[in-house]
Formats: sequence, C-alpha cells, structure tokens
Amino acid sequence: MTSNGPSPAAPRLDATQRKRIIVILVATLLTCIAVVADLATGGRPDPEPLRAASILLDGQWRFHTGDDPRGAAAGTDDSGWETVDLAAPPGSHDGDVGLPDYVGGWMAHGHPGYHGYAWYRRGVSVPAGAAAWDILGPTLVEDGYELYWNGRRLGGSGRLGPDPRVVGTRPLRFALPADAAGSRGMLAIRTYMRPGAGTSADGGGMHTPPILAPRPVADALHRAQWRRTIAGYIVDAVEPAAMLAVVGLALAYGRRSCRRGFLALACLALALTAARRLNNAIVSWTDLQDLDTYAWLASVMWVPTMATWLLAWNRWCVPAWRSIDGAAVMLAIAGGLGALTPSADWTSICRLGSLALFVVIGVRIVRHGPMRVLALLTLAAIVAAQFGAQLLDPLGVPGIWFPFGIGVSRTQYIYAIAMPLLAILIARTVPPHEARREATRQEAQTVTPGVAS
Repeated sequence: MTSNGPSPAAPRLDATQRKRIIVILVATLLTCIAVVADLATGGRPDPEPLRAASILLDGQWRFHTGDDPRGAAAGTDDSGWETVDLAAPPGSHDGDVGLPDYVGGWMAHGHPGYHGYAWYRRGVSVPAGAAAWDILGPTLVEDGYELYWNGRRLGGSGRLGPDPRVVGTRPLRFALPADAAGSRGMLAIRTYMRPGAGTSADGGGMHTPPILAPRPVADALHRAQWRRTIAGYIVDAVEPAAMLAVVGLALAYGRRSCRRGFLALACLALALTAARRLNNAIVSWTDLQDLDTYAWLASVMWVPTMATWLLAWNRWCVPAWRSIDGAAVMLAIAGGLGALTPSADWTSICRLGSLALFVVIGVRIVRHGPMRVLALLTLAAIVAAQFGAQLLDPLGVPGIWFPFGIGVSRTQYIYAIAMPLLAILIARTVPPHEARREATRQEAQTVTPGVAS
C-alpha cells in the first residue's frame, strides 16, 4: 500500500462511518469493563480464613552471600550468618504488581550492588495432624531460587548452577514430605541475582516470604496468588490483542483508504508494539522466555518500533518528507548501536532525535494535515506512551497507579486511549459512500473521452 493523492479535507461522516465508530467505542467499553473486573478480582486481599489457617514465614532468617552448597543441609552451623528480618510493614506491596508482604532485598540489608548467589535459612515447626502441608514459594525473588527442606530439594524457579537460567518468579507450591506434620525442619532457599540485573536500593533476593499451609488451604491460597499475578499483567495481554485487532481493521480498509502508506506502516508499528507489550505477560506467566532474553528484547525492540511509527506518521501528510524518513533511519541506527553496545549516549541521541521528529510531524499536521484534531490527539497519545520518561516524569506523573491494589502503568492507560483513537482515525480514512461514488463517476468521465477517441 502506498500513499496516493494530495491531502483531502476531512470527509463528512455518513451512516456507515458512524456505525463503525459506534462499534469501536462499544468494543472499547466492553474490553475496559472486563479488564476492570479482572483487576478488582485479582486485587482482593487473601481471604482472612485462609491466612488464619496458614503461617506466613516472615520474621528472622539467617542469611549468607555466596554459594556454599552446605546451606541446604539441616545440620549446617549457621550461627555465624547474618540475620535479616522479612517482616513486612502493614499494607506494604511491591511497586509493580501490588504483591503483598513486600520487603526490601539484600541491597537494603547491607549488601548494596551485590549480584550472584545467597542463601536464606530458618527453622520451621509444622503443626501436628493428619493434613498434608505445602510451602507456597515466595512470589517475588530477584531473580531465581531453589527451595530445600532438610537438605532435600523440593523445586524452584528457573535453573540454577554453573549456567543459570532464570525466569520470572510466579506462584509456586511445594509439597512437604508426608512425615513433616508434627516435626521441625530446616527450610533453606538458595537465591540468585544475575549480573546484568538492576541495582535498585532494595534489590536482590527474596522480597516476599514463603507461606506454610495445609491442604486444601494451600490450594486456595495458590489460586488467589495466581489470580493476583494474572491481574497484574492482564493489560499487557489485552492491549496487544487490541493492537492486533486495529491491524486487522487497517488491513480490511487498506484498499479503500485514502492513507494507504500510513496504514501499511502503522500495521507494522502496531505489530512491533504489541510484541513489546505482550513480552511482559509472557515472562511473568510462563517459563518460555528467560530474563536475559527479556531484557535484551526490551532494550532492542523499541528501536524498530520507534522508527516504524515515525515512518508511518510521516505519511499522514502527503507527500511524505524524505528528510524525515532519512533522519528516522539514521536515528534507528544510532539507537541500535546504543542498545547493542550498550551506550547511554547513543540511546539518548536516538530518543531525543525521534521526539524532535514527532514534533515536526505534529507541526505538519497542524498546518495542512487531514482530520487534524483527531490525528493530533492520536499522535500525542502514541508519543506520550513512547516517551513517558522524557515527557511525563518531569511533570511528576506517577509511573504506576494501583487501582484495586493492582499495578497499572501510565503507558497502559495511555494505550487504552490511543488504540480506540487510532481505530477511529483509520475508519475515517475510508471515504463515505457518496464520496467514493463521486470519485468513481469523475474517473469514468475522465476515461470515457479517451476511449472514444
């Protein structure tokens, strides 16, 4: 698809276009209702009867950096180890999903900047009775862990060892041995933080304590933890689906649109943006992608995404400026170098230069772009989503809000506005039936004399 013709005036809405817009708005409303319902369900506190029947293993733990395999054994002398307190302040939660019982990691307990292995240990008394008991693993660990009971490995998140592969921490449940009831055992957790991970002031190791619970209480708590985890990333799954739906809309209208070049590149930009957003849900819900791959994709994928959005919006005003196309490609090369090197300077040049090009495109739309109000609103929403750090941080706009106790990022809010605006804009690029009939009639009048001659 390529751009064709000069910039037309905004077409008047006919009955068909009104129906399209109504369908888009209704679909947006129903999607928002479904997402809000999931957030409200996932954000509920764990039922009090379940928490009362379980034991939160917070409080004092023995802690030691390094990777001594004797840390798993029940008889290891840990009297010389440090003591860390995993008791969370009332109402504390992490700054992303909203996971409860959040505590600072080892960097907040005397080990700033440390990466690698560390061990946590504490004795656990399992109440007597016939019930089988489970350990619900910590729901937030940087970055992977293994859980041991009296030296026996029960499982963990990721694969540790000489060549560790760490994945997003999710709710996990580990069955204690059948003879654990009525006994006291040693719970040991081996944790690992990869060298390339961030160095926040409270990073590293366990951020939420495990829970000891009898069945079927453990089953119910595990389901509640998964509801919270799903709700924490549901928007990262729904919005990519919405973006792909907009791609389908653009492909359906492509042949009839007066902005074919814009639609073609917008489809590619939407597909790249959807992949970037969906990546968060994939790494948080599954083991399909390790954290190193996730971090690499996050640092690299924004470069072609940004460049494709620039190329798309450059074709909203006809003809497209070759200077903007060339600058977008050069900035993409600079951004790629910044991501692969890595180099903060090259990355900054790419981001600031791309933002300047979007401003130039916005000025073009103001001066002689079609449907300028709708186009500008859509462009502004997409730019705000891409450049939150540059545009919204200086204004003090929080990066994450917590409706219903579940974290929703400002980027997710912005895309919730941008996608229906873009869908309506795409629908408006299809001329009304009367305009198409008039264009067909004029074309016939132009062709007919030539045929007669």
